[in-house]
Amino acid sequence: MKDEQIEHVGGVPAGKEGAVGDVEPEVDVLDVEASSRLERKPAAKRYQVRIDRERYVVERPVVTGGELLGLAGKTPVERFMIFQVFSGGRSEEIGLGQPVDLRAPGVEKFRTLSRDQTEG
Repeated sequence: MKDEQIEHVGGVPAGKEGAVGDVEPEVDVLDVEASSRLERKPAAKRYQVRIDRERYVVERPVVTGGELLGLAGKTPVERFMIFQVFSGGRSEEIGLGQPVDLRAPGVEKFRTLSRDQTEG
């Protein structure tokens, strides 16, 4: 009977993770940076993002560039640019109204820059 035993991992029988009807357990807070290299991120109630050197928690998986700037205290948001940094180092500018899905694979962190060239 030893071969018939099923080992349970995270509430889902081992080897059955992709079976139809299985519900992936939801985590409370997903660290977007730490999970950036995962092909499929787990569902979460909240998402922790890093903007520059600070960490912030958002309640929704999809946020806009403007919302991220506001969260980081970069106001008025029109005076700043925000870049999405992907695992591997590539970055892309995000528009103020452009949505960012924090569940997408490769999303790692965000960087901001002032649009005003006279600031340090």
